[in-house]
Parts: sequence; structure tokens; C-alpha cells
Amino acid sequence: MAHLFGAGHDSDAFLIAWTVPEMASTLLIEDAMALLMVPAFSQALARRAASRAGLTRKEARSQDPVRLLVGATLPRLAVFLAAVASLLVVAAPLVVAVLAPGLPDPALAVECTRMTALTVLSFGIAGYFSAALRAHRSFVPPAAIYVSYNVGIIGTMIALHAVWGVRAAAAGVAAGGLLMVLVQLPAFVRNVGFGPPRAKGAPRSQRDRDRPTLIAFGVIAPVIFFAVFRQSQVLVERFLAASLPSGAISHLNYAQKVAQMPMVLSLMICTVTFPVVAQAMAGGEREKARRRVEQDLALASLAVLVGSALVIGYAPQIIQVLFERGAFTHRDTLATASVMRVYALGLLGHCLVGALSRPFFSTARPTWFPALAMGAGLLVNVVAGAFAVGWWGTYGIAAANAAGISTTAALLLTGLGSRIVAIQVRRVALSIGRLSVAAVGACGTGWIAGPMIPDPLLSAALGCLLVPAMFGACGMAIRALEITALPAQIAQMTQRFRNAR
Repeated sequence: MAHLFGAGHDSDAFLIAWTVPEMASTLLIEDAMALLMVPAFSQALARRAASRAGLTRKEARSQDPVRLLVGATLPRLAVFLAAVASLLVVAAPLVVAVLAPGLPDPALAVECTRMTALTVLSFGIAGYFSAALRAHRSFVPPAAIYVSYNVGIIGTMIALHAVWGVRAAAAGVAAGGLLMVLVQLPAFVRNVGFGPPRAKGAPRSQRDRDRPTLIAFGVIAPVIFFAVFRQSQVLVERFLAASLPSGAISHLNYAQKVAQMPMVLSLMICTVTFPVVAQAMAGGEREKARRRVEQDLALASLAVLVGSALVIGYAPQIIQVLFERGAFTHRDTLATASVMRVYALGLLGHCLVGALSRPFFSTARPTWFPALAMGAGLLVNVVAGAFAVGWWGTYGIAAANAAGISTTAALLLTGLGSRIVAIQVRRVALSIGRLSVAAVGACGTGWIAGPMIPDPLLSAALGCLLVPAMFGACGMAIRALEITALPAQIAQMTQRFRNAR
């Protein structure tokens, strides 16, 4: 996108339309769908294991809680999402007017929005498949959805950009959404299957045991509000940036996407272990859940802080290597790198919100606390952003984002121990504090060393070695147990994953 369209009106128009799949991804793949359906499938799997004794294969298949869950939820979900996608196609002009009221020429954004609206259906089905497969400890097909998604976007842009312009990117989003479903379909059929729409063949006692899972699917408001409030940070960002000079939305988007890579990588740990926590909570193993959550927080914080130090220290070099070609100028590089450094201040908050929200939604009935905490953080984001945008432009928007998400992370951390899992909040906070000190030392080293090497690729490559080394050295100097014990934790986690396979 940077090569073909740079950072200007066309890319701004597409990014307004991309807000729809970004919101759909949060609701239907990562947050709402995963937080709701992974525990639901985990509970159904636990009931399956407890109820199969003494049943024939045919009886076990007809009374399988997993298949009954699929039959009761997937058709309704598909119909509902198809209706929402159709509504968005029709109401695209209104959607663009709400998302970016200051956009000078909204016609291109409307056309792109109509194409990206189709992802509401495809993302919903893909997210459902991902949640079911993760609960079954099958992680490769859900991970492959983003490969197929990007293949669809990039392939369509390369093939059609000369004819359609930036509309080719929107068409690629729609094509990528379809590929996300298709890449998981064989694994879903093999591991889960499509169940009957109603449990008519099952005894009444079996239907009663299924009812809590189906009720949990209906009580989705806390999860939906949490996911909407979280993704609304992007809506606030683009709403405020629409009135800034052309290219501001693009600079914010490029900076955010690159800056969030450490957070995405760190949350892989929690994605893999979320079914473990959900099943431990379902089985009443609170101590096992506590240990798993504390280990996840330590490892995820370590990973995201190392990445944050690299992103802040080597921001200009990273952006130059990734984007500075074609329509993306050196001026765009400097603007994006500066904004990315501000964004990176909130990466720890984003990581903690992703890691801490999962235990809250591991119980049979989701709690409202994460949604309220996320709402408080969003309020901080809105107020701070509205005040700061007039003074500091894109930097103020990025700083407000960091302040809002950090507020939510602090609330979730203090609230988890007393409500869901009895983690030792003080010990976890001290652990994160020690890691933050190590990150500051590594970041400062990278900031000084980065400009010393003129070649950006060589500088960034050496930074990938220097920053982790300095992080480890600083951590050892202050005796951070999370760093000194890291080799043993990695060995333990590797052994656990091997056993899971």
C-alpha cells in the first residue's frame, strides 16, 4: 500500500473503509468471538469427555455437546451477520459521514466501504471456526487466516491497482475474508463438524446440561461492549485526524500497525494458553489458572517491552526499510516514525489488556468489569485526544491512545485478583516495573546507536541484536527474576506444547 498509494487522499479513503473490517476483526475474530466461544467450546468438550462412557458411537455422535453447540449457534450467527453486512452496504454513505466527518471528498471512501462491508460475514464465520479449533488445541489453521487474508489483499492490489486504484485494496479485503474461511474449513470439518440444529435426539437431561453453554452464548453484551470500546480507539483516532492535513490518517495507520507488532507477538503466548485457563476455570482448578495467568503476564510483558524498546530506538530505520519507496516519501518516513515512537509508549498497556481480559471471560458468564474498565480508558482517550489534537496533531492523538489503554490495563490488573483469579497483583506489578526499567535502558541504547550506521537496513538488523542484548544485561544488573528465569520457563513451555500436540 505504501509503495502503490503512499500517504495521501487515496490511502486515507481506503483506511476509512478499512475501519469496518478492523472493527469486525476485533469483534468477530480476536476479542468478542474468541472470548465467548473458546470457553463455550471448552465447556462442551469437558461435558463430552464426561458423558461418553457407556454410549455407542452413534449415540455419542447424536448427543455430542460440541456438535449440538455448533448446530444451535452457527446458522443463527451466519444469518445475523449476513443481514448486518447488507445493511452496511446500503448505509455506506452514512457510515463514512460518521467515521470521518471532516473528509473533503467522501465518494471514494464510500465505494471502498461497500466492498469491505462484506467482511462482516466472512470474518464472523472465520472467527467462529478459529475459536472452535483453538478450543480443540488446533492452532495452525487459525494462524493461517492472516496469511490468507494478506495474500488476498496484496494479490488483488497487484493485479488490479492499475485499473481500480485504491479500490483494488478494498476488493482485496473482501477476497481475503473469503480465504480466511476456506483455509480453516477442512480442519473445522475434521475436528469439530457441523451438528444438528436442535438436540431432539438427546435425552432431556442431556439438553439441560447443554443449556448453560447456549445461555452463555446469548449473554454476550459484556463481551460485545468490551470489544467495541477497545476497537473504538481506532474510530476516535480517525475521527480526530480527518480534519488534519491530507495524509495524517495514513501516517497514524502505518505507525500503529508497525508499532503493534511486538504486542501481537507477545499475545501469541496468551492465545495458545487461553484454552488452558478456560478449562482450568471450568474444572474448578483455580490455583492452576492463577499460575498460568501470572506466567503469561510475565512472559507477555517481557516480549512486548523488548519489542517496544526496539520500535522506539530504531523507528526511523524500521519505517525507512519497510515503506520508503514508490509513492512513500522520506517526509512520510519521518512523520510516521515520530508518531510510532509515541504510540509505542502504550504497547505495554495494549499487551496487558489483551492478556488480562482473557481470564475475566473464562467463566461461564462473562463479567461487566472489563467493559467498564475499557470504557474508562476510552473516555480518557477521547478527552485527551480532543484536547491534544489542536496542539500536537497526530502526536497528541497517539499520546491519548497510549494514556487511555494504559488506564484500562491498570484497572484490569487491580481488578482481576479480587474478582476472578487470585493473582498476586503487587508481585506482578513489581515484575512489570523491573522489566520496564530494563526496557528503558535498551531503548536509550538503541536511540543513540541507531543513527551511527547510515544504512537503515544494517542499522535495524544490528538493532535486533543490540536491543535484546542490552535488555537482558540491564535485567540481569537489576536482578529481574523474569529474565534470569527465562531459559527455564521457555523450556517448560516448549515441553508443555509438545505434550499438547
